Order: sequence, then structure tokens, then C-alpha cells
Amino acid sequence: MTPEDHTCAAADLLKAEKTGEQIGLLSLRYPEIGMDDAYAIQNALSRAKLAEGRKVIGWKIGLTSKAMQYALNINIPDSGILFDDMAFDNGATVPAGRFIQPRIEAEIAFVMKSTLSGSSVTREDVLAATDYVAPSIEILDTRIIRKDEATGKTRLVYDTISDNAANAGIVLGTSKHAVDAFDLRWVGALTFRNGEIEETGLGAGVLNDPVESVVWLARRMAQYGQSIEPGQIILSGSFIRPIECPSGTHIHADFGPFGTVDISFA
Repeated sequence: MTPEDHTCAAADLLKAEKTGEQIGLLSLRYPEIGMDDAYAIQNALSRAKLAEGRKVIGWKIGLTSKAMQYALNINIPDSGILFDDMAFDNGATVPAGRFIQPRIEAEIAFVMKSTLSGSSVTREDVLAATDYVAPSIEILDTRIIRKDEATGKTRLVYDTISDNAANAGIVLGTSKHAVDAFDLRWVGALTFRNGEIEETGLGAGVLNDPVESVVWLARRMAQYGQSIEPGQIILSGSFIRPIECPSGTHIHADFGPFGTVDISFA
């Protein structure tokens, strides 16, 4: 793909987000698309959002579970960018029409207090750079169709990464904990939709340790000359399958002693 292709794809994704009308599979439009192309499109999308006045507040890590990696036939996670207009208060209601096909995932969030960068970042570096950890919900959305009806082809990982790793929103719980206050591998969540339990999971589902997820992100970012900055939020990856959230949905994620998170969809 050419830089012009990247810019064009990013513009189409931004338009889809604003209009609520999904675009076709980029992997069909650009059969030659690869991982570097996908992140180049994501970065072009980021530049467009920054030009509109948005601010980066953090990063999300996806495809951290074996189940999701097997489903997409890859063996590495992916990442996306969190912007200021994606943040929702705990217990808030998402306005009708804000998203196209919203889904949610339960995750452990890291909030950083110092810069984290370099290709040799270690687990100890992540622990030292973390201000606190908190329960969180990630809101997913897709500006790209999930399946092309004409060909039967479904989204590839390149489509998802281009689409900012399907990121759309973030809800942080109010509980804040020192990063070493819990064994994060054993922090889990009971996730309810409209009062009925839908999913459960443990932090160990995220690369066997959510801290290792942040290690992966810092090292990947170093390849592109990027770094994790103080104050940024890192969504370390979901340990449940995505839950569909049509209009009228209320989500309650109960992380036990780690805290709770709630979000509703008008």
C-alpha cells in the first residue's frame, strides 16, 4: 500500500465513525495489506483526530487471549489508541446512536506515573512506572463491516488494527490499587448484562499476566519510536469474550474486592 492509500483508508474510517455507516473490508479493497500497513492506517487516523483537537489519553491492547488469537489465526496481540472523547464516567449512559455496533469487554487498566519506553522494557519496569491499577470496561465498535456478503469473507486482523483495534470507549472504575496489591493473574470479573451473568474470566487469560501485556505494548511501541507517557491509561486486554450491547443494555462488571464498573446504552 502507498502512503496515499493509508490516508484514504483513514479518512473513510473517520467518516464511518461520524456518520455511523460502516465501510467495506479494507483487506478486500487492498489485498496487499500487511501489518505495517494496518498500523500506518491507524496512525493516519490518529493524526486526523489530533488535527480535529482530540488528545491521546492512553493505549489499548487487544487479542491477548489464546482464543481470540486462534480465531484470527495470529500469534501476537494488537494495540490501539485511546482519545479523550472515548472516556465515560463509571455509571454513565452512552447516548443513543453514539456507536454503530457496540460491544464491551472487562479488563484491568494500568494508569502510569512515569514514561515507559524502549525495546528492552521488563516486568519490573512496568511495575515501577505504574501509578495504580483499576477495574475497567472497554467499549468496542467497528467502523468496518464484520462480513462481506458478496464474498463471504470476514474481517482480518489488518482490518481490525486499521480500525484503531476496534476501540471506541473506556470506563474506569473508581477503585484504585497499588500495582502489587493483588496478584493480577487472579483478579477476575463477573460480567452481567441486564442483570444476567454473561461472562466470567481471570486476569491470567491476558498473556498469563496483565503486566506482560504492558511489557509487550512498550516494546512494540519502541519499534515505531513511541513511548507510554505519564498519566496515560493502558487497557491491558480482555479476559472475557465481547458482549453485544444493543440499545437498552446495562452492563455491570463485578471484580470482587478489586471493584466494580457500570455502563448503560440508551
